[in-house]
Formats: sequence, structure tokens, C-alpha cells
Amino acid sequence: MKRLVVLSCVLLAACSQSAPVARNNGVYLLLDTSGTYRAELNKAQDVILYTLSKLEPADSFAVARIDTGSFTEKNIIAKATFDERPSAANAQKRVFAEKVKDFISRSNASQYTDITGGLLQAVEFLNEKHTGRKTILIFSDMDQDLQKGYVRDFQVPFKGFQVVALNVTKLRKDNYDPREYLARLDHWKEEVEKSGGQFRVVNDLDRLDGVL
Repeated sequence: MKRLVVLSCVLLAACSQSAPVARNNGVYLLLDTSGTYRAELNKAQDVILYTLSKLEPADSFAVARIDTGSFTEKNIIAKATFDERPSAANAQKRVFAEKVKDFISRSNASQYTDITGGLLQAVEFLNEKHTGRKTILIFSDMDQDLQKGYVRDFQVPFKGFQVVALNVTKLRKDNYDPREYLARLDHWKEEVEKSGGQFRVVNDLDRLDGVL
């Protein structure tokens, strides 16, 4: 009988211990390279350098372009999970920054903008990294334009994710009817929040502290 009591106490103690919570951060940044928005990529480079300065050892970071079909590993420009040794992590960050700089200097404007595909790729990447905090940054005017034949009529699983739209520039058509700009943002907010995610817009890039 005493053995059963002891065993029960051991089992209860084991059950009462909560699973360890991952403390590391995961950030996935999507770059819109379509049309006139490509001219904004220099601002994006500053955001990437800022993000690199904030991330710590064991954190994960990836930067990918949004183009005709964004749901592929080929869209990833640079990615890394930073070493726990600060010197090694700093070396990784320098290589990361150089890859981004090289991409921005030679990239061509894409004809289409597959935002949904990019978001799905971001979710899969960060889920595979098992990061504690998952943040997707989108540097885009948030105007999705799909090539004929691409199907994106599905719900992306955003539960546990923070999605932040950065530098959402207004299109020419928005000047004629600002409701289009507001409707575009409302659409993405609804898409993210209906599957459990959080959505916000940060157009003042000096306010990035509250994001990361």
C-alpha cells in the first residue's frame, strides 16, 4: 500500500511540472519586390540591420522575397539560427547582412505579389524552428496580385503568431479613394485574427522597439 502511495505522489509531481517554455525568438521578414515598391527596399535593409542587432544567440531569423509564387525555399534570401557563442553569432549576422545587401543591390522587380504564399512559408519555417515567440514582418503595400492559375483561397494557421505590416505605402488608386487602403488593411487583419494570430500596422519605423 505504501508503495502505491509513493508511486502516486511521484506521478502527480511529474504531471504538475509544466513543459519547458521556449524563450527564443523567431522572426521572418517578407520583402515585397513588385512594381514601384522595390524602391522601398533600402528602408527594408535598415529594418533588417536593426532586427539583427536585437536578436540574441539561439534566436532564428529569415528574410524572403515576395514575388509571383512565394511559397518556396528559393524565395529565402538569408536565414540563420544564431550560435550561443556571441562571437560566432556576430559572424553569422555579418554574413546575413552581406547576403541581404547583395540581394537588394541586384534584385529585379517582380510582376506579381503572392503575399499569402509568403505568409504560409513564414509560418512553416518558424514552426519548424520551434521558437517561443513567432513574428512575421511584411515590408509591403499589402496589395496582393496573383498570376492566373495560382490558388490562395485558404486559411493560413496564424495561432501563436504576431504579424506586423511595415511601411504600408499608399497606392495611386488609394489617393482617389482612401477607403481602398483601409479595406486592404482590414482584409489582412481579418485573415490573421480569424485563425488566432495578432495583426498590427507600423508605418513609423522608429517604433520598431515595440515589435521586437
